[in-house]
Amino acid sequence: MLFAAGFGTRMGALTAERPKPMIPVAGRPLIDHALDLVAPMNLARMVANLHYCPEPLIDHLDGRGLAFSHETPDILDTGGGLRHALPLLGPGPVFTLNTDAVWRGPNPLSLLAGAWNPDEMDALLICVPKPRAIGHAGPGDFLLDDSGRLSRGPGHVYGGVQIVKTHLLHDIPERAFSLNRLWDRMARANRLFGLPYPGKWCDVGHPEGIALAERMLEDSNA
Repeated sequence: MLFAAGFGTRMGALTAERPKPMIPVAGRPLIDHALDLVAPMNLARMVANLHYCPEPLIDHLDGRGLAFSHETPDILDTGGGLRHALPLLGPGPVFTLNTDAVWRGPNPLSLLAGAWNPDEMDALLICVPKPRAIGHAGPGDFLLDDSGRLSRGPGHVYGGVQIVKTHLLHDIPERAFSLNRLWDRMARANRLFGLPYPGKWCDVGHPEGIALAERMLEDSNA
C-alpha cells in the first residue's frame, strides 16, 4: 500500500497543481523512488490511494501494475485509507509505504520481511535513529526497548514503512482516522515492534527536503 492521497500542504506552491508524490527529486518523481523499493519484492498486489489531484499520478502509473483506491468525497487519513483499500489488497499482513521520503542504504522492505515474526508482532515499523534522519526536525516518535518493542517517546523517527496486520482496523468506528490509533492499541498489547534502519533516510515532506535528499543521494560517504 503506497500512501499517495495527501494534500502536501507543507510543500506550499509546489503542490498547487500536482500531488506531492509527483514532485521531482534527483530528476525523478518521489513516487518512483518509492517504487524502486517495491519492485524487488515481487508482491502479488500493489495499491496506491488517491485523493488530491489524482490525474497526474494515474497517468504516470498507468501500466505499472498498481490498483488505485480512490478516496471520495473526503480523504480518509492513513488508517481509514488502508481500511478502504483492503478489498484491493486482500487478507493478511501488508506493507505500507509513505511516498514522501528517500532512502540511502538497504531496502527497508527487505529488512522488514526478514525480521517479521507474526507470532509476536501485529506491526513492525522501520525506525530511523535521529542522526540518520535527515530533514526531520522533531524529537522522534518512538522508544525502542531491548526486545524491539515500541513505546511512545522521543527517540527513533518512524520512517513511513511497516508491515502491519489489518484485522484491528475493523474495530475503529470512525471512517477517517490515523494509523496511530492502531499502533496505540498494539503497543498496549505489547505487539508493536520496531526495526532500526542502518542507512540514511530523508524527509521530503517540505521544500527544503528536496535539496537535502539530493545531497544525501550524491554523497559518496553516505
